[in-house]
Amino acid sequence: MPTYAYRCRVCAESFELNRPMSESAAPASCPEGHDDTVKLLTTVALTGSAQTPAPTGGGCCGGACGCG
Repeated sequence: MPTYAYRCRVCAESFELNRPMSESAAPASCPEGHDDTVKLLTTVALTGSAQTPAPTGGGCCGGACGCG
């Protein structure tokens, strides 16, 4: 389930909620009970060890199309 970050406009409290994507646009109350909140844009950091090999030689497609 995705995590969404919010900030309360009344008390400036930042908080996160886990909710289904189908409820991503639904209003959220802050932990203090205020309803005037805004959903924050967050970035996702992806980590892993998968590597894509770099093309070797020849033109724009690594030589596969004969352009180089």
